[in-house]
Amino acid sequence: MLIKAGTAGKDDAADALLVVDVQCAFIAGPHAVPGHVDLQRAVGLLLRQARAAGVPVIFLQNDGPEGALDEPDADGWRLFFPPEAGEAVVRKLKDDGFDGTDLEGLLRAREIATIAICGMLSEMCLAATARTAMARGFSVILASDAHATYDVPPGPGRSPMVPARLAARAAEWSLGDEIVLVDAAEEIAFAKRF
Repeated sequence: MLIKAGTAGKDDAADALLVVDVQCAFIAGPHAVPGHVDLQRAVGLLLRQARAAGVPVIFLQNDGPEGALDEPDADGWRLFFPPEAGEAVVRKLKDDGFDGTDLEGLLRAREIATIAICGMLSEMCLAATARTAMARGFSVILASDAHATYDVPPGPGRSPMVPARLAARAAEWSLGDEIVLVDAAEEIAFAKRF
């Protein structure tokens, strides 16, 4: 299986940034994903680059069930990076950001072809959303340092615990040969929209 790897080329410039579930409970404090400070840096850099290029920035925000860390209006539910004027926030109830939301309509209305995606959790909401984006004809770019997840606990029998970084890497691999995968957020270019 071939995965485009290395520096995203000029033809791979993103014309939108999709920030998946970067909510306070998961990226700061005692319940944050491992490596959350590095994730904050990478997502912050992508936000600065996208805003400087004038491309659309869209935030996905998970509405967790009652009592969950991301229950609507709980402190952990808030977006860690506040959206700026004109940036869309799409609330969702399922892993896939397209399922039951107007995400596709927002992207089509802005004539988006290539999405840079970042956020969490790597193997859940980020992967589900990236997979659907590609299935619907969007190109997707993902930087390895711009997504994260938790350690996967041991499963039944002899199934061992999987460290978060390995789970995140497995999520990248599961996206197949359509995704553009780069090592670092610094490698993602955004198409100027001014």
